[in-house]
Amino acid sequence: MTVNKSVAGFSAEEASRLAELDRTHWLHPQGDLAGPPGTVPQLIIVSGQGATLTDIEGREYVDGMASLWNVNVGYGREVLAAAAAEQMTALAFSSAYGGFGTEPAIRLAAKLAELAPGDLEVTYFASGGGEANDTAYKIARLYWKLRGEPERVNIVSRIRDYHGLTYAATSATGLANFWKGFEPLAPGFLHAPAPDPYRYAGEGSPGAAYAQALEKVVLEAGPQTVAAVVAEPVQGAGGVIVPPADYFPLLRKVCDKYGLLLIADEVITGFGRTGRWFALEHWNVQADLMIFAKGVTSGYLPLSGVMLTRDVHDVLRSVKGMFAHGFTYSGHPTACAVGLRNLQILEDERLVEQAAERGAYLQKKLQLLRELEIVGDVRGLGLLGGVELVSDKATKKSFDVSEGAARRVWLEALERGVIVRPLGGDVIAISPPFVISEQQIDRIVEVLYGAIQSVGGQLRLPD
Repeated sequence: MTVNKSVAGFSAEEASRLAELDRTHWLHPQGDLAGPPGTVPQLIIVSGQGATLTDIEGREYVDGMASLWNVNVGYGREVLAAAAAEQMTALAFSSAYGGFGTEPAIRLAAKLAELAPGDLEVTYFASGGGEANDTAYKIARLYWKLRGEPERVNIVSRIRDYHGLTYAATSATGLANFWKGFEPLAPGFLHAPAPDPYRYAGEGSPGAAYAQALEKVVLEAGPQTVAAVVAEPVQGAGGVIVPPADYFPLLRKVCDKYGLLLIADEVITGFGRTGRWFALEHWNVQADLMIFAKGVTSGYLPLSGVMLTRDVHDVLRSVKGMFAHGFTYSGHPTACAVGLRNLQILEDERLVEQAAERGAYLQKKLQLLRELEIVGDVRGLGLLGGVELVSDKATKKSFDVSEGAARRVWLEALERGVIVRPLGGDVIAISPPFVISEQQIDRIVEVLYGAIQSVGGQLRLPD
């Protein structure tokens, strides 16, 4: 880990003061509120360039997570700052309510229609993935009311899906640790098993078995009560679970059989993360609604949305009067201007193709970790990888929660200058910027190897 005081530009006193203000005045998202001082890492990031970050003390890190799966084009893109400044100078913000519009939002909606697969042609803009998920659920319910089937209100998600942490999105999310303390959850959300090939213990095709398990949830609820199925193409926060190849084609058939809308949550996977513009393209499956966020601006400004097929939009157009849904910052012109410029970078520099190429390299290098005693599975798609840690390879037994194997590896890697992310279920996630070099991928894997080996030795020590 290198130290560069001149890059950080903060004195020790300034850094200490900021750290104290952070502890006393900022309630961090998903922060460890019970962690005593000194046991929880406190990083204050001050700059980034390409695939690296620098903290307030001048330490540099290879960012193996693209921050939160989203800084796809890498850090330090001055053209994105210029796009924001130019739009702010002309028109920083204007409401999109009613019939009001702005050029960046109109052009971005048209560009998305060009890039999106199949018949997804109309966009509703929001600010974050949770907002976009809530919007999709409301649209699904409204769709069926307009179709004369008001009893269709249930949304089927899957265990280990992550859809955000607004109230409805929390209820759709299939990770119980995000429910605890916030109950009761919103009614009308059901959960089917995660399509996890590694944990499959049955016979025959795991894809067919998991699709049938979801169909069973639909049948138990009553198909006439189900509005939609929402699914991440690759489950992200739930453990980087890549489904069997036949799962989504079979899931589409289940939706068609019972007349359900299929909502693809491409918040993490959209805009090239898996080596395709959108992940469902890997399986040639068409969604009725598609949720996006993160990569649309590479995180440079908050922006998200829901794309609808023309058929879904045509049904919504039968609403008598106002479409009674909206957020203040829907179609924010500055965010949309940055989104447009970001998409241009992805196209001009062929970064989606690069994500496929670097992704293949990442997946190959990560396989080296399989030889380690506590590595049970290595999986991924494109520049999205997961390493699952187990206490017993033969039985695939997980570590006890109190042992915190993934968290220990995360802290060890952080100390060695590499940022990854520990997920529930003892999985280490890797999701670097598309501009990452092969040498930086080598560094990530080298550090992970050493960190996992070190933690494995600690966990194997006798009492």
